[in-house]
Order: sequence, then C-alpha cells, then structure tokens
Amino acid sequence: MDPPPGPGLGSHWDPLGRGFQVAMATSIPKHLDARGSTFLRGGISRDKKGNGRTSSKTNGARCRKKNPITRACGIVGVYTRGGAAAPELYEALLMLQHRGQDSAGMVTQGDGRFHEAKANGLVKDVFVRDTMEQMQGNVGIAHVRYPTAGTSSAAEAQPFFVNSPLGIFLIHNGNLTNTDELRQGLQGPDSFFNRHLRTTSDSEVLLNVLADEIHRANAICRISDSCQVLGNELNLVFDGIQATMNKAKGAYSAICMVQGVGLVAFRDRHGIRPLVLGKRESKDGMEYAVASEDCAFGPLGYSRVRDIQPGEAIIITPQGELQSRQLVEGKLSPCLFEYIYLSRPDTVINDISVYAMQLNLGRRLARRIKEKIDAKEWEVDIVVPVPDGSRPAAIEVHSQLGLPYREGLVKNRYVGRTFIMPNQKMRELSVRRKLNAMSGVFMGKNVLLIDDSIVRGTTMQQIVDMCRAAGANKVYLASAAPAVRFPNVYGVDMPSRKELIAGNLSEEEVCDALGADGLLYQTVEDLIAAGQDENPSIQEFDASCFNGCYVTGDVTPEYLQELEGGDRGSSRSGFGKRIQNLVAAASADED
Repeated sequence: MDPPPGPGLGSHWDPLGRGFQVAMATSIPKHLDARGSTFLRGGISRDKKGNGRTSSKTNGARCRKKNPITRACGIVGVYTRGGAAAPELYEALLMLQHRGQDSAGMVTQGDGRFHEAKANGLVKDVFVRDTMEQMQGNVGIAHVRYPTAGTSSAAEAQPFFVNSPLGIFLIHNGNLTNTDELRQGLQGPDSFFNRHLRTTSDSEVLLNVLADEIHRANAICRISDSCQVLGNELNLVFDGIQATMNKAKGAYSAICMVQGVGLVAFRDRHGIRPLVLGKRESKDGMEYAVASEDCAFGPLGYSRVRDIQPGEAIIITPQGELQSRQLVEGKLSPCLFEYIYLSRPDTVINDISVYAMQLNLGRRLARRIKEKIDAKEWEVDIVVPVPDGSRPAAIEVHSQLGLPYREGLVKNRYVGRTFIMPNQKMRELSVRRKLNAMSGVFMGKNVLLIDDSIVRGTTMQQIVDMCRAAGANKVYLASAAPAVRFPNVYGVDMPSRKELIAGNLSEEEVCDALGADGLLYQTVEDLIAAGQDENPSIQEFDASCFNGCYVTGDVTPEYLQELEGGDRGSSRSGFGKRIQNLVAAASADED
C-alpha cells in the first residue's frame, strides 16, 4: 500500500491522534521516511508468470457494510542461518494444506529485497519450479487460506504488504470483529495517514492498523528527549503491536516480515487461533519456525518449543536473536473447533494433543451411545467412521462398546475437503466424488456412523443415502461434537446461522432432515470437560458455535444479524431451503 503524499516522520505528530501539528524541517533518515522506506515498490520481485503483489493501480474496494470473514487459514514463518527459506516454507504449507485450499502465498527476503508469489490454487500448483527459483532468501512467511465470503479473488490472497514504515508483509489467521470501526479509523483524521485499502479483507485492515501504530510510536519517539529512533526500531515495532492489540478485537494469530527488524509473530489476548514456536540447531546457531500447527515442523527437523502466549509478541532479528514480550494481559480461551475438525491429529496446540482430545471425545460419546443401546432404542451391528477426522472417536466407541469396527466408506484422496469448498453447490457436487459406500460392509446391517461434526448437513445427508443404497438396514448417527447452532465469528467458515442444519431445528428434526434412524450429539459439557482433561490449566474454551457464548465479549446481536445478511448468509442451497421448510412445518405443528 502506497501512502498518500504527506509529511514525513520528522513532522510533529500529536500523540492524541489529531494529526500533524507542525511541519518540522528535520532531515529524515531514509529508512524511516514515509516516502522513502528501506523497501520501495521496486523491491518486490515477480516470478516469471508475473505473480506478485497486485498492482497499485487497482482501484481499491470501497468500504462496505458487509465485510467478508477470514477463514481458518494456515500460516508459517521460518528463519534460517544462510539456508534457503522457500523450500522449507513449501514443505510446511503442504503440511498445512488442510487448513485452506483456495489460495497460497509466500514472501522471502534476500539480497535486500522481498520476493513474493501468490495465486489461487493448491500449494503444489501455485509454487511451481520457475516460481520457487525466484524465491531467494533465508527468511520468509507463507499462507494458505479458505475462500472469503463473496470473493475468491487472488487480490485477497495473502501476504499483504505496506511499504511504510520500513516495509511490512503480514499473514493472518482469524477474524477481526471490529473491522468496520478499524477501517473507518484508518480512513479518517485519527489515522497517521488516510490509508487506501485495496481489498475488503480484515487481514489488510490488521496490517494497516499495525503500520499506523508503528508510525505513531516512531513519531512519539522523535518528540521525546529520552527516545532515539535509530537503532530502536525493534522497540518501536513492539510498541506498535501493543497498540494494535489494544485496538483490534476478535481472533488473530499473525506473522510478519519487517524490513530491518526481522520475523515477527503475535497472538490476540484470548489465544483463540493457534500459533506455535519451533526451533532447530544448525552449525551456525539456532534457527526458528512459527506456524499454526506444529505438524509443519516435523518434516523440516524443527522441534516444538511452546505456544505463543495470548497477548505475546516475538521478534526473531536478522541476527537470529529471539526477543519475546508480553504486551497485553492475556487469558487463553482457544477455539474448540480446532481440536474437532480444523487441526491435524498429529498436532499439539495449547499443550493439548489433538489426537488425545479426539479419543477422549470418543470415550465420552460411547457412554451416551451405550445408554441408547441399553434402553433398546438403538440396535447396532457395526461402527463405521466418516473418514478421516472421525476415526479416533470411532475407534474409541468401538473399543468401549465392543462393537465391530468397519471401514465402510472409501475416500477419494484426490478430492478436497467439502467443508472448505467456497459455496454450497460445490460442496454438494463434491460429496459423491469424495466418498463411496461398500455394499459388502453395509448390506443388511444396522450401522452406527461416527462423524467428527455435523455443520451444514449437506455431506451427512448424502452419506446416509449412500449407506441405504449400499444395503444398510438402519443408519444411526453420532457426532463427536455438539450440535453447531451458532455462527463462528473468529475465523471458521460458519458465518450464518441459516447455513447450520441445527441452527433452528431440534435434534429430532435434524435427524429427520438427514434421513437417519437415530441421531446423537456430544454434549457441550462433555466437550469442554474433554479439553480440560487434556490441559487442566485452561479455564475457558471458546465454544461459541455450540453454546452462543463469545469469549471476546464484544459480539452483539446486531453484529450477528449483519453476518446473517451478508453474502454467505443470503446464499441458500436447495438443502438449506429444505431446512427452512422443516422449521416452518415444526412451527405450524406447535401452533
């Protein structure tokens, strides 16, 4: 983002945010001047296909009321001592591909230049050999993302860039809940510059808030007798992050590259989305990685150190020194959906093994299923998981109840995850390409299907139909997660209650809509208890999509109503209309 012409950082900036008061005839060091950043526009290289930062000539999207939601993306940053960062970022993104298949982006730094490539597509398709040969440097960051509501444009792909101050690239996982307020602040008199935003992404807003606050910290330093700007850039970046944390609300785990300062990572005060630090010994000293999940570390030889704490920021300097500061008071309240669906089973986040958590959920679910069987309400012959995420829970149900375990649904591993498809129609078309039911398993059997969660119900309805077509006598459903009844506003693709099959239906009505013979959900209480079994130090989890309690405390009915009226909320599938009809029928029966 190129700021509009204006006074440089040598001007007198009012700390109260009223703008420039006096233009001072001070000689501004070129690397801190708003118009003379260390990294200028010419410093971004493009690959041979022309991938790179979107042209500054593109007209910026106007601020609109209905902002898209950033999905649960995958982010990674690496610092090596002289080695090439790009191949390691590529391998890490492959390990994080499950977190987003819409687009991928990468930026590295070497020879005093940033090298960037990003485009729509899978990691293997975006970063072809010609592209990778251009990605020089020993430090870099990379990103995979879910599609945003209303657009899958490559312009929304991350990283995002501002050339002042210093030159900053940012990648972000999560969702801000006060995006409109922040956007208005950036484009009004309280901003250091009246900033031009080119997309509707909240990640671009977060980057520009950070840039604005670093500018402000720099200006305050300049008018202070006890502060020196030169050589103090690291502290000014910490100050800028602290001010950003005090402004930005919602969920954000972010990694940045800041020219002359280093690799930067920070996490919101609630720690809703994950962010993990890793390290690796080399002959020249310690090397570091930061990622959404520590499964990204294994192939690269990094070992898990710890989670970045809520409200903490770290900086890995160009010399490889790790600096850490707790900038705001934090209270860990991680999103439970990370453990149910989003994260890989070989990941440990917030000192909880995802696999161990899923086994625990299976044990708790088995107790409730046993009650159904003992009461003669269900007659179950076999347990079948819906691949892949439900396997740990299904194995525990099988083990606890002594029922045969069968792999009755064969998965096509060359089809993407339906949950992260960009719209409902594509999800529906993808299901039958993704799974096939084996008649040799289902014929004449009373089947207990175990799934990790049931969100929209599109996939499950078709799976039930497949099982019956394969000869199943009865099909019972058990979800390792509670009923998803409320939007997730913290960066998971559940922005509208209209799209949730359990949003306005009872358990019995959901069962009818799915065409099953019985349905059982995990309880919210058991879900939270399973998390606290694995890490007793966590006092509160974010279970908002299950219980409607939003840990940030700023999610109002008006905000949720705005989401309902957005692009995703108004996008209805035929199956979604069937849900609405069921709600209407249920209401009529009550009358």
